[in-house]
Amino acid sequence: MNSAGMNVPQAAMPKSIAITAAVFFFASISCAPRTCAQASPLPPKGEADVHEIYERLLPQIQKIPIFDNHAHPAFADDSDVDAMAAPEGESEAFRIRETNPELAAAAKGLFGYPFDDFSPEHGKWLEAKTTEMKKQQGAKYFSNILDRVGIETVLANRVAMPDYLEPTRFRWVFFVDSLLFPFDNTQLEKRDSDEALYLHLQERVLLRYMKQEGVSNLPGDLAGYEALIRNIVADNQKRGGVAMKFEAAYFRSLYFSDPSREEVEPIYRKYHAGGIPTNDEYRVFEDYVFRRLLDSALAFHVPVHFHSAVGIGDYYNLRNGNGLQLENVLRDPRYLGVTFVLLHGCYPYERQAIWLSAMKNVYLDSSFMELIMYPAALKDSLRQWLEVFPDKIIFGTDAFPFNDALGAEVTFWFGVNSARKALAAALAEMVAEGEVTEARALELAHGYLHDNAAKLIRR
Repeated sequence: MNSAGMNVPQAAMPKSIAITAAVFFFASISCAPRTCAQASPLPPKGEADVHEIYERLLPQIQKIPIFDNHAHPAFADDSDVDAMAAPEGESEAFRIRETNPELAAAAKGLFGYPFDDFSPEHGKWLEAKTTEMKKQQGAKYFSNILDRVGIETVLANRVAMPDYLEPTRFRWVFFVDSLLFPFDNTQLEKRDSDEALYLHLQERVLLRYMKQEGVSNLPGDLAGYEALIRNIVADNQKRGGVAMKFEAAYFRSLYFSDPSREEVEPIYRKYHAGGIPTNDEYRVFEDYVFRRLLDSALAFHVPVHFHSAVGIGDYYNLRNGNGLQLENVLRDPRYLGVTFVLLHGCYPYERQAIWLSAMKNVYLDSSFMELIMYPAALKDSLRQWLEVFPDKIIFGTDAFPFNDALGAEVTFWFGVNSARKALAAALAEMVAEGEVTEARALELAHGYLHDNAAKLIRR
């Protein structure tokens, strides 16, 4: 019938429309509900329920070797574990508090921990156990931990790599934020107590990089500083660096403008030898240096990783640290050759952020989400990602040493097991509702846990 409700003779229809209508009609009457590729909002009656599918998928997902895109592997007394530090007395999310019995379960799974809590006296048992294992296993210790939890490769976010991490299993991601803050940071440190701690650590990293390059003072002009930036990136890559990391969200907004060299040169000339820039002057300089770091990433084929989620410390600014603020950079045609990875999935904005990965060079990493989100909540986030751009999402643990007893080993186990369960549940729902077959679900699982991240790193 036409829009007025009148019958239209077959001859009056355009031929292409008539053929399409006929094909649709015969297809609709010949397809059984489960043989047509049509998703359902609920599992069909009489089909295997979600629990049964989950029980089939989980054992297979548990066998997939993992490429951990983001972690901080270290012993608790290793000051090179990060270019940041947790302030004293910071607020901790419920799930990563030592009172969570899941952490004790992780210690049981790894070390045969005989207790159900992490009381100080019980923590001493675990500390003694791991100390003895470290002595016995040496540089194999952390590699053996990876074998226990099913991890093949880890991207280690660290200031420098130690000799107790085997380079065949742990690849280095180096920090570059210190290059944004070469001047007197007194004015910036006054903004809040967390920032005073963070910027002091950045100053130490910059001095370390300058010493690496044989430089004792900042170059006399902006061109010299730009050359220093390029040399640091190039040398860090030669030392084994496979990606550069920005933690800039702890210091400032992730929105970076695009100032000209003419704007920045007088700022550098004025402050490289002393003096305190205003906040506005420093911001212009930071934005310019950020762009030069992206130029170096492009020139040396180094992927760029961003902290893009909630952060440690009580002064972390959710609005400024929202990874969505990077959109003008991610969509800039000058950087189409740069691979961008948004660490921690821009949580708690992960559902909006997945649309940034429509750009072919942008990926979302779920690290940290596995630690603070229970599997039931993580399942929903992963499912949405899997239903939009499943080839652009990658796994990471964000494993980190909490203290001498509760080390990175436990958070490796904890993150891996939590994510495997959430992933199996998300895929089981998708299978039950006819979105994917079980075979396709396992392909997506391999992509998320290993393949999508592994292809980004040059071997």
